Amino acid sequence: MAEEVIVAGWMDYEPGDRDTMLGHLVELGHRTRAEEPGCLDYAMTADPTDERRIRVYERWASQQALDEHFTTAHIKDFRTAVAELTRVGVSLDAFGVTGARPMR
Repeated sequence: MAEEVIVAGWMDYEPGDRDTMLGHLVELGHRTRAEEPGCLDYAMTADPTDERRIRVYERWASQQALDEHFTTAHIKDFRTAVAELTRVGVSLDAFGVTGARPMR
């Protein structure tokens, strides 16, 4: 069984660009979940305490599934749509998951 991958962190945008970026991310999330069986979860949310920040959480069945995500048509469309938005900071990490247990 392949090791799952979790991508987590944040992206900061100019305050006027964050909501526009979130709108594009909603569409990207719908397409990613619907069209990519290796996507187990995909959530980009506005940070309620920072008008610039978008919180990132993605869960992938494998590194291969994540790599394939970056080659899809919807990622290419997304990148074109957001090319004019200004990202002012980013901190994203990919974590290999070797085990998990339910939280109670």
